[in-house]
Amino acid sequence: MSLPQDRADVLILGSGIAGLYTALSCHGLGRVTLLTKGKLSQSSTELAQGGIAAAVGPGDSPLFHFADTVAAGDGLCREEAVRVLVEEGPDTVRRLMELGVRFEAGLGREAAHSRRRILHWADITGDEIRRGLETALRALGSVSIREGHFAWDLVIVKGRCIGVTALDERDEPYVLLARATVIATGGAGQLYLYNTNPEVATGDGIAMAYRAGAWLEDMEFIQFHPTAFCSPEGGCFLISEALRGEGAVIVNRRGERFLFRYHPAAELAPRDVVARALFREMRETGEPVYLDLRPVEGLLRRFPHISERLRSQGLDPEKELIPVTPAAHYLMGGVKTDLDGYTGIPGLYACGEAACTGVHGANRLASNSLLEGAVFGARIARTLERSLPPPLPSFSLPQWRLPRIRLQVRKAVRVRKIWRRLQEIMWEKVGLERVGRELGEAWEEMRSLRASLGTPETREEKELENLLTVARVVARAAFIREESRGAHFRKDFPRRDDARWLRHLAHRRGRVIEG
Repeated sequence: MSLPQDRADVLILGSGIAGLYTALSCHGLGRVTLLTKGKLSQSSTELAQGGIAAAVGPGDSPLFHFADTVAAGDGLCREEAVRVLVEEGPDTVRRLMELGVRFEAGLGREAAHSRRRILHWADITGDEIRRGLETALRALGSVSIREGHFAWDLVIVKGRCIGVTALDERDEPYVLLARATVIATGGAGQLYLYNTNPEVATGDGIAMAYRAGAWLEDMEFIQFHPTAFCSPEGGCFLISEALRGEGAVIVNRRGERFLFRYHPAAELAPRDVVARALFREMRETGEPVYLDLRPVEGLLRRFPHISERLRSQGLDPEKELIPVTPAAHYLMGGVKTDLDGYTGIPGLYACGEAACTGVHGANRLASNSLLEGAVFGARIARTLERSLPPPLPSFSLPQWRLPRIRLQVRKAVRVRKIWRRLQEIMWEKVGLERVGRELGEAWEEMRSLRASLGTPETREEKELENLLTVARVVARAAFIREESRGAHFRKDFPRRDDARWLRHLAHRRGRVIEG
């Protein structure tokens, strides 16, 4: 089957901060195309509330930011990557402001930060960053933006990535060839029944890279945000950690601040500690836990978006306790890269949540994710400026043996049933607390679910295949790591074991290496 083809010099997959900032940074490198399966506004960046961390305030320095990041990472941060993040962070946020992104004058503080270093715009910082970058990108006029285009798989020829097969907005298949392809597709929050991610977070780029032969690293480390509000009708939304930095507290039904039993920093303890404390309190008491926002001075003025969301659910945050639950929030692992975003496959790069530089270790420090996407996206652009792969020769499409993309209609009900079951398995057996036996059961059931899916023929089926691919790697990694560290907690191995496990796990087509 011969498919229509198009060409670019640089192809960027994804429209969060990593994709947008990379596209802006690649301006001038020839034909730059940004492909996103939804709208530019549909990303985890859009939903980010708290802000972006950088050592720009008085009394702060990259050294302090480095120390806080490494401490949160629980022994597994790659220190050279952290140095890049914190040292290039201040210039990166200044560049964001030059591009039109607005930040308020005061700096916020979040859990596990020793200084106030969170730049924010009310409680919709991610939306403001997206607005500023999108405006700047559209003003350039030289970057081709393709919304509604779904990257189906990477095209690999003689070990080199030369682009993607994709579906356009009408679900017509085509091939988009590129001298360099950048995966910036975000994480895989839709693995879990309760999550704070947008519906598009289905691990597409991570799964594509894995099928193409790239290494995935640190996949067992999935961060659960402690405070999400989940409505009875379904759907969760994040209640920012910044609120706890400004005085909000977590209580049980009796009004007790029970977090002191788990950590002396209580609400400002690392996210994994707070999330597991809430999970255990809810499980052991059979009762809900609450976020008390009443101590926050100027709540409605400083956090208008969160306040309005709660009011839309019939809750008055100035008068009532808000029921909260932990929810899957961020994947520390991803496609393994070096400090310049290179994946090890010629022509293929990755940045943002889809990538794993090792900067987050076993547990991401709050508000480092937006910074990471921009810092490492810019580094990819600088690398390509120095050494953009040569132009592609002309090829006959059939000799590449491109995958056949058949657009036959299947019953969506069946796909949603498999999808829902996967989310239940991940929440119950590969969630906040894990046990070896259950992880093995989860992996086997996922294999059965994958077999029942068959060959994907629609977007939704391909998204589900991508989730199943990522889920099996997560479960396997969690099974292999027989210790508890950062966001990974094994009830059957409840202690950190540096003698055996002060190392990273990387996975490639069924192979696992430790390093």
